[in-house]
Amino acid sequence: MKRYVLTVDLADDPRRVAEYRAHHRRVWPEVRRSLRRVGVKTMDIYALGRRLTMVMDTTDGFDLRRSFARHAASDPRCAQWEALMRAYQEPPPGARAGEVWARMERVFHLTPPAPRRRIRRRPRRR
Repeated sequence: MKRYVLTVDLADDPRRVAEYRAHHRRVWPEVRRSLRRVGVKTMDIYALGRRLTMVMDTTDGFDLRRSFARHAASDPRCAQWEALMRAYQEPPPGARAGEVWARMERVFHLTPPAPRRRIRRRPRRR
């Protein structure tokens, strides 16, 4: 499984931010089906003001650019959804040319602790 973490900013307009959130409370079924079909296992979008962060777990064969292109082309409703969402979005600072959702770099990862090894104690000599 692959994990992608991306960020984007929404337009600097509280009404538009509220509209974007409302759309995501009722994502179109065609969009949900298409995302799963191209290999998205889970997707979460978090918000802080107008800054969004998306965390996606995908199949191993998922390629961000190609898979999302397939998603948008899979159904006219998916293309319509993507165009509608793009109207609310602005590239964040640090995005590459042509990039709207910018990939984030992991700077820390906390791993689970190693299992504790049981130490056998030798019986005491008398």
